Amino acid sequence: MSPKHTINIRGEILDLSTPKVMGIINVTPDSFFVESRKNGIDDLLRTSEKMLEEGATFLDIGGYSSRPGADDISLKDEISRVIDPIKAVSKRFPEAIISIDTFRSEVARAAVESGACLINDISAGHLDSEMLETVAKLEVPYIAMHMKGTPQNMKELTRYDDLLLEVVKYFSSVIHDCNQLGIKDVIIDPGFGFAKTAEQSFDLLNKLNHFHHLDRPLLVGVSRKSMIYRTLNLTAEEALNGTTVVNTVALLKGAQILRVHDVKEAVETIKLVSKLS
Repeated sequence: MSPKHTINIRGEILDLSTPKVMGIINVTPDSFFVESRKNGIDDLLRTSEKMLEEGATFLDIGGYSSRPGADDISLKDEISRVIDPIKAVSKRFPEAIISIDTFRSEVARAAVESGACLINDISAGHLDSEMLETVAKLEVPYIAMHMKGTPQNMKELTRYDDLLLEVVKYFSSVIHDCNQLGIKDVIIDPGFGFAKTAEQSFDLLNKLNHFHHLDRPLLVGVSRKSMIYRTLNLTAEEALNGTTVVNTVALLKGAQILRVHDVKEAVETIKLVSKLS
């Protein structure tokens, strides 16, 4: 099943040999899954409480929509969207492990100073040259995702000579750079749907076990994505069952963190799949 990995969160060791769940909380007006959009602090806190009660280990708060073709927003707007929510969740649920979903180093720094303790970067440092140095200074775990281009143009950048080889080389380079800076806890995310067609995403899913050679924890984020709902001729709102199926496959191939909109179902999936070990 899953390789043995741990990460250091605020001085405490978190064991990932039993996979964990990361709940998605979007403080954006345009995320692709409408139900994930949170309006106001009360709504945010209710969702956070529900996710934690259902078994989420992480809460991933993001203020910049990374869906294909999403509008670019300013640094100031992104910071204004995420800081108060992070402070509110941190105050109400001090035990929560809050992740900031951003590719901007200034947002990451402000978020960690406000209570976040994990940085989730869709660009693995490629969209902000100061990100890796910022992570090193903050001494927090770092999720590095594979993507080409930006959310605005990534749909046009799906050509690969060898998809798996390019993604593995990408992560090898990122891990090397992180090692050079002393970043100890690096989690890798293949970036399903980011600069990848549905067929390419399923190809990566099928070859997920190849990433274990990188010896880093593996995060999979396929929740309600188009690779699922378009394959099934459904909508994102109808894609929970498909998400559970794909998450099951990911777990069988060694995924250690599931990033999802639906925490209860993901936790149940982990419990059942863990019975096979």
